[in-house]
Amino acid sequence: MRIGFIIYGSLDTLTGGYLYDQIVVQGLKRLGHEVEVISLPSGCYLQKLLCGFSQWPARCMLNKKFDIIIQDELCHPSLFLPNKQLLRQKTRPLLVALVHHILCDEPRHRWHNMLLAFAERSFLASVDGFICNSETTRRKVRSLVDHNRPELIAYPAGDRLGSPLSAQVIEKRTQRPGPLELFFLGIVIPRKGLLPLLRALHKVDRKVWRLTVVGGLDFDPAHTAEVRQLCSQLDLTDSVRFLGPLQDARLIEVLSNSHLFCMPYAYEGFGIAILEAMAFGLPAIGCQNGAAGETIHHGVNGFLLAPDDLAGLGPLLIKLHKDRQDLQRLALAACATYARSPGWQDSVAAIDSFLREMKGFQDQREITGRSRNPKTSRREDFDATK
Repeated sequence: MRIGFIIYGSLDTLTGGYLYDQIVVQGLKRLGHEVEVISLPSGCYLQKLLCGFSQWPARCMLNKKFDIIIQDELCHPSLFLPNKQLLRQKTRPLLVALVHHILCDEPRHRWHNMLLAFAERSFLASVDGFICNSETTRRKVRSLVDHNRPELIAYPAGDRLGSPLSAQVIEKRTQRPGPLELFFLGIVIPRKGLLPLLRALHKVDRKVWRLTVVGGLDFDPAHTAEVRQLCSQLDLTDSVRFLGPLQDARLIEVLSNSHLFCMPYAYEGFGIAILEAMAFGLPAIGCQNGAAGETIHHGVNGFLLAPDDLAGLGPLLIKLHKDRQDLQRLALAACATYARSPGWQDSVAAIDSFLREMKGFQDQREITGRSRNPKTSRREDFDATK
C-alpha cells in the first residue's frame, strides 16, 4: 500500500512519540509498504491552526494518491479542517489517527483545555480509524468522540536498546553501596513533572539519592530555565545532573548504572521510557494519572504516586535505600514485566494487519456498496497482544 504519515517537524526528534512514529514508519517499509513522511510546519498552537486554514494540507493528502494516511494526533490543529475537506471527496484515502496522548487531557487550566478540546474533538471525528498506544489513551479518545470505527491498541515496546542485563548483574547493582541512582528520561517540559520532583527530592537526605536527567533541554527554554533556577535555589546542583539527549550507547550505560526510574509526577499517554528502564531492571516510580499504571504495578515492580503527593516520594526512597533486598525484588519483577511485554516487531505487525483490514473493508465497500463491515466496530479484533 501507499501510505502517508503526517507529523510536525522531523521524524528524528528525540521524544517518545517521535520514536514510536519512526519505528512504525521503518517497520511498515520493511513489510513492503511505500511510506512517505509529510512534515507539517511546527510552531505555537495558533500557527498550527493557521496551517490548517491553508489549502496545502488537503491538496497534499489528495494529490499524492495515498491509500491510507496515518496522522499523528498531535497534528490535530492543522488537520481537522483539511480532513473535513477530504471527507467530501468521492475518492479519497483512509484517514487513521495515531494517538499518543490527548492534548486537552494534560494538566492545565480547565478553560484552556476546553478550548483545545474543540479542535481535538473535531479532528477525532474526521478520521476513519484509530491506533492508540494504550488502553488509557483509547478511553480518552472515546471520552471525546463516541464512535464505532475500527481501533487498535498497539503498545510501545522496550526492546529498542537490545538485550537486557542478566539477573546476576542486576542483583549486584542493587547491593552497591551509596545513594540510589535515580533516572529521569524525557524532554524537559511541564508535563514531565520535573519541577515537583525536585521539590519532593529537596526534602530527602542527599545521602539517599542522586538524580540523572536525560532528555532534550530546548523544547521549552523558559521551563528549562525555571528548572535550573529551582535547582540552584534548593541547593541541588551537586545532586542533579542534566545530560541532555543521549545516543543509544551512552543511554545504555546510564541505564545500566541506575537503580530506579523516577518520574512520579509525569503525565504519560503510555511512557515508553518506563518499559525501556524496566528492561534494565529499574523499578519505576510513576504517576497515578495517565497510563503509567498499565505498566507499573504498585508494590510489585514499582510504585504509583498521586500527582500532588510530594510527601510520598521521600519515604519510598529511604526505605529502598535501606532495604536493598526489597530493591532487588522490585528490580527482578521489573525485568519480568519487560519480558512479558510485546516487542516492537509485534506492535508493527499488528498495525500492518489493522491497516490491511481497513483497506480491504474499504475496497469491499466500494464494490458492494455496503456502508461498513460489522467487524470493524469490534476493538478486540484489532488489539495487539498484551
